[in-house]
Amino acid sequence: MFILIGVWGSRQRKIHAVYQLFFYTLFGSLLMLLGILVIYSHIQTTDIRILYNTNFSFYRQLVLWLSFFFAFCVKVPLFPFHIWLPEAHVEAPTVGSVILAGVLLKLGTYGILRFVIPLFCDATYFFLPLIYTICILGIVYTCCSTIRQIDLKKVIAYASVSHMSFVILGLFTSNLQGICGSVFLMLSHGIVSSGLFFCIGCVYDRYKTRILRYYSGLVLTMPLFSLCFFVLILSNISFPGTSSFIGEFLILVGLFENNHFSALIATFSIILTAVYSILLYNRIVFNKLNVTYHSRFSDFSKKEFTVALIFCFITILFGLKGSYLISLMEAPLYTYLLFK
Repeated sequence: MFILIGVWGSRQRKIHAVYQLFFYTLFGSLLMLLGILVIYSHIQTTDIRILYNTNFSFYRQLVLWLSFFFAFCVKVPLFPFHIWLPEAHVEAPTVGSVILAGVLLKLGTYGILRFVIPLFCDATYFFLPLIYTICILGIVYTCCSTIRQIDLKKVIAYASVSHMSFVILGLFTSNLQGICGSVFLMLSHGIVSSGLFFCIGCVYDRYKTRILRYYSGLVLTMPLFSLCFFVLILSNISFPGTSSFIGEFLILVGLFENNHFSALIATFSIILTAVYSILLYNRIVFNKLNVTYHSRFSDFSKKEFTVALIFCFITILFGLKGSYLISLMEAPLYTYLLFK
């Protein structure tokens, strides 16, 4: 990603973005490396099968949990370690944004599910108030920040931070509904966010700007783009029948069992998500056609429409047939909960 953004980035600020990506990731990785060294000095091995059956002292769990958790927080990213993500998305080429949203962010959530929670159970329950506070603040803050953004990629980037905070909330509910919803939302976010970045990238390739005020009335000249963008925006809102709805609904159900206040705030944030998503779509697609800045318009090509259609099809398929995926997840996740 460092090379992809630094070499093929779209603007001169790309150097600043790649250094932010590098140093944030380096800081988190060093914390985790120190934690691994502490584990090795204590157990004399890093074999995960042995570590799962090792009982760490409570104090050692607290220290190791912090080192691992904050390393993965940077990768997710969670508030307030999210600053590098909007910069990286804005400066990255379209393929870089798709890989970043679809693959790289999931490394953090996978690490938390695979290592942090099962290895340090007592510390996990001790730090639950901190986790809920960080996630709720991150969801509300990023939703409010998204409404204020004028760059199309930054809107989707801040929305990604909000959705990934939802995923972390679900992982720490410690029940089947919440963890199932988190895994499902990871899959959904990889499709929806990547599709949105692809659509914005196609628009940028044509008009060489991502500033929101330069666009309006694209439904008149880009109907295929408007249709695909509409489906992905609905999923971003977590509209029933789309993939994100199932994930967020299960997370909220699991969260209500543990913390009613956090679940209430998280539910309220869905309204803020609808506000910035509908505002974005309305300002780009409707209103009068803006011919002051753009005199030539062209819709999706056949290849672009095929790719966007695949994103939309998977989004709707997961929304309508999500029960099949959930049935595949339930058995291993139930075993995971019993083991933990």
